[in-house]
Amino acid sequence: MKNWFKLSLPVLCLLSFSAQAVKLSEGDYRYREDVEAFIESVAKKSDYTEQQLVKLFSQAKQQTHLFERMNKPAEKKLEWHQYRKIFLTNKRINKGIKFWEKNRKLLEQVEQKYKVPAEIIVAIVGVETFYGVYKGKSPVFDTLVTFAFDYPKRAKFFTKELEEFLILSSKQNFKVREVKGSYAGAMGMPQFISSSYRHYSVDFDGDGKADLFDSLPDILGSVANYFKSHGWKPGEAVTYPLSLAKNNKVENLKVSVKPSQSWKTFKASGLRAKSSIADETPVALIKLQQKKSADYWAGLKNFYVITRYNHSEMYAMAVYQLSQKIKSGMKL
Repeated sequence: MKNWFKLSLPVLCLLSFSAQAVKLSEGDYRYREDVEAFIESVAKKSDYTEQQLVKLFSQAKQQTHLFERMNKPAEKKLEWHQYRKIFLTNKRINKGIKFWEKNRKLLEQVEQKYKVPAEIIVAIVGVETFYGVYKGKSPVFDTLVTFAFDYPKRAKFFTKELEEFLILSSKQNFKVREVKGSYAGAMGMPQFISSSYRHYSVDFDGDGKADLFDSLPDILGSVANYFKSHGWKPGEAVTYPLSLAKNNKVENLKVSVKPSQSWKTFKASGLRAKSSIADETPVALIKLQQKKSADYWAGLKNFYVITRYNHSEMYAMAVYQLSQKIKSGMKL
């Protein structure tokens, strides 16, 4: 026992020192064991020291006022006829046309490389940030810390995003506490969350880094790469409007964004489309609530890909319809 103690004393001292190093004695997250454990974990697998992380977390400010926005996003509290009015405006359409005209050559280059239509790329940045006008004013680090440690129902997701943000900041040389974004921690003109920034952003302008804040080539290239990486089908349709036969059985079909049913099944249930669709084509039933009735659409693979950006069927339809309005206003 005596020998074991002598041999272990340096180790015990080291552990004691380490434990002291991660103690948070200041700020909104002081004395939080869960935060201290996170700091230890990240320090072991990143370029950050425990002391650097302690300093950052000691300065973190709780952003609990954002919980209400997280609990009541527009996609959950609005119906389609209300949601659509936000994005399908003449102002957004006209600004999208001007944005495309101004960046026509760049968009052609991006479209050629990634095989994603220019109108979809333009519509995404139009819906997300009004073409870069509204990128968000919330401190990304503080926001992610708050959701990771004070918002239990999505703690796992935001803990991962917080780690991704810290690694991203290290690699991009961000000043961690100065980066601003959305109420959920999304960043830049395309509003990428940290994990998406790390995995799907591209250095399209060739300057050695992927900049989603100020480099338009990187921004547009990254949006296109995101869609390509999630399985965009070049040249294929996105969605088709449907009509209902008199004695339809639409209520027996599953409403979903994932195309897991066949068009043959839709036809047998009394759904009709003006476009020709092969019987075995996988489709999803999209239901959008108008004031007095519902609109039904057949969602194809490309519609599902749009929902990988935001899982709401209303979001995806807003992007699609905005893209078509912008395209129809372009002189191609």
